[in-house]
Amino acid sequence: MEVEKGHPKGLYVLFFTEMWERFSYYGMRALLIFYCTDTFLFSDQKSYAIYGSYTALVYLTPVFGGIIADRLLGYKRGIIAGASLMALGHFCMAIETQTVFYLALALLIVGNGFFKPNMSTIVGKLYHENDPRRDAGYTVFYMGVNVGAAIAPIVTGFVGKAYGWHWGFTLAGIGMVGGLINFLYAQHLFKGIGDPPDSDRLTRPVFGNVNRQMLVWIGAALSVAVVWKLMQMPVAVGYLLTIVGLIVFAGVLLYSFVRCDGVARHRLWVALTLTAFSVVFWAFFEQAGSSLSLFTARNVDKVVFGAPIPAPVMQSINPIFILLFGGVFASLWINLGRAGREPTIPLKFGLGILQLGAGFYALYYGAVQAQDDGIVTFAWLALGYLLHTTGELCLSPVGLSMITKLSPREITGMMMGTWYLSIAFAQYAAGKIAQLTGIETEAGESAASIAPVDTVMIYGGVFGKIALVAVGVGLFVMVVSPLINRGTHGIR
Repeated sequence: MEVEKGHPKGLYVLFFTEMWERFSYYGMRALLIFYCTDTFLFSDQKSYAIYGSYTALVYLTPVFGGIIADRLLGYKRGIIAGASLMALGHFCMAIETQTVFYLALALLIVGNGFFKPNMSTIVGKLYHENDPRRDAGYTVFYMGVNVGAAIAPIVTGFVGKAYGWHWGFTLAGIGMVGGLINFLYAQHLFKGIGDPPDSDRLTRPVFGNVNRQMLVWIGAALSVAVVWKLMQMPVAVGYLLTIVGLIVFAGVLLYSFVRCDGVARHRLWVALTLTAFSVVFWAFFEQAGSSLSLFTARNVDKVVFGAPIPAPVMQSINPIFILLFGGVFASLWINLGRAGREPTIPLKFGLGILQLGAGFYALYYGAVQAQDDGIVTFAWLALGYLLHTTGELCLSPVGLSMITKLSPREITGMMMGTWYLSIAFAQYAAGKIAQLTGIETEAGESAASIAPVDTVMIYGGVFGKIALVAVGVGLFVMVVSPLINRGTHGIR
């Protein structure tokens, strides 16, 4: 396979495709909680429930998208279908009615199910087994994620604040169309990669003139209708996650006993174990789009170098830090690997969770040290985001690479979906955690009207408890990492 700067050319196409998709996702994510509280005047509690349900389902649907791609569509068609649905969803978000709002979220959720697992999986398919460039390749890909994630809150945040949230969503839709065009234009770089496993079976009629590919599209349309209803019933989302999670876990466990030899079984169990620990990380990390966003809006000094910055724009701090330090971490792992001193995969996970806890302690301490009017110095927010970012760089790209390394080849797509299912649980849990910071208001009163001094330690107290739990879990994972690592049988 031809390489450019040490990596397959297709990696850079995927970099830009993912960049534009993340621009659309993080542009919408930066605005969603404010759209709920400002446009529809939902309470903090209801807004957190919608946010948590949306982000949970965004990470649940890749389980099904991964299976469909593995068995029928192939990864490339899954990406194209997902990008098309998501672009439509973003444009629907620009219509300010509640019915269309829930429809837009449903389109985004189902589209993401087709798109997300297949992008991550096709990156892994660019490299041969045990290719030492793979971790670095995923870090390059992850930087593409964060170029889009860094630009999106800035652009959509300023535009949404100045001209209306619906214009911010329109920009997100344009970004998604850009990603789709980029991917379609470069199909020649993916010959033999990501194609349907059996094209004849896919297009062969099942009954009448209806073939399996048509059935996939019909199922996608029905799924949009179901998710539209679920978004209005957050409690049902929790039950759905539990049922799907148990089924998937049981299926993977059964597969490990029936279809795997001893080495493959142990590796699959390690993948499941680390995936479970990642739930703790993401449940806390994803406060960024909910409780941490409203904390920033209500209690943080947002004048930076003399310029007032809208609260949604602050969500760009984390991806900007990733752009600054992502290459540093990629080089660090390679250099440590050459010296035989690279931390094991489980140890990296423990370090990531530990740093996340330290970041929340910075936010807690900043709240304790707030000014008399309840306003927190911006530096504490920046420090919290910095520590969250270094933790993320230890866990997230490593986790994606870990799944492709430790999973049997024939279920890689499903296991990538299982990784995202774990994040779905975390997102739903994140919504529940965020509700602990909900500001109680009288009927018709906006939480934004309450004095910062009365809200600062509501947020600070919760952030302090998160810090204690995260530090404890991170230390535990670091202590047991040698035991977990035995199950990898030499995979690094």
